[in-house]
Amino acid sequence: VSFSWQKREISNFDYLMYLNTLAGRSYNDYMQYPVFPWVLADYHSKTLNLTNPHTFRDLSKPMGAQTVERKRKFMQRYNEVEKNLSAQCHYCTHYSSAIIVASYLVRMEPFTQTFCSLQGGSFDVADRMFHSVKNTWESASRDNMSDVRELIPEFFYLPEFLTNANHFELGCMQDGTVLGDVQLPPWADGDPHKFIFLHRQALESEYVSAHLHRWIDLIFGHKQHGSAAVDAVNTYHPYFYGDKMDLNNVKDPLIKSTILGFISNFGQIPKQV
Repeated sequence: VSFSWQKREISNFDYLMYLNTLAGRSYNDYMQYPVFPWVLADYHSKTLNLTNPHTFRDLSKPMGAQTVERKRKFMQRYNEVEKNLSAQCHYCTHYSSAIIVASYLVRMEPFTQTFCSLQGGSFDVADRMFHSVKNTWESASRDNMSDVRELIPEFFYLPEFLTNANHFELGCMQDGTVLGDVQLPPWADGDPHKFIFLHRQALESEYVSAHLHRWIDLIFGHKQHGSAAVDAVNTYHPYFYGDKMDLNNVKDPLIKSTILGFISNFGQIPKQV
């Protein structure tokens, strides 16, 4: 399959789904849901220029290193090992977890119920809900040190998750905005179908095809742990590396349940392929 992908015989979307499956990720498990990359960095232009490299996210870097300043802060965290951290790592949050998946898909059942149950029975504070593609990108790539989330496959084929067709009362933000449909970039003209169409075009673009292997190295390949991950500013809390932890050797039941709870709530690094 890799050879077919290199020869451009299969799409980037299909290859990413293939890698997710190889790495043990599945639509049936919110804790190990298929993970897809942010591919764009332009959520403000009126038209989307897929021939301009600046339109795209830097696929060679994880979400924590998309800006120079952000990368510096995470490297500083790694080097300082803050007092409250039990291990040396760049990130104590994950790029894919049950709550991230459910928050993206919260406007559709059964994800609405899943999200509420993960939140203790109700929707989150409106300002923290997924309500804008641009705001979510800015949070995960620049503004929020506890947000390094990537995307899910639905961003490339399912316009329905962007609309509040069920008229859920998702709350009101501090600035008075009532949450409804997801706010789309100007280049989508307020049309979820156009957003999905252009976003899928971006995924299959020449730029992404030429650089996607770098992101694959970070998520599924040799840069996901060890010295290569340290160099790439791509290390996560040890508990996220579920298959690297031998829970059979953890004798204390409290510690074992803590680790299992951590993995189930906060995400898991895919198996290396």
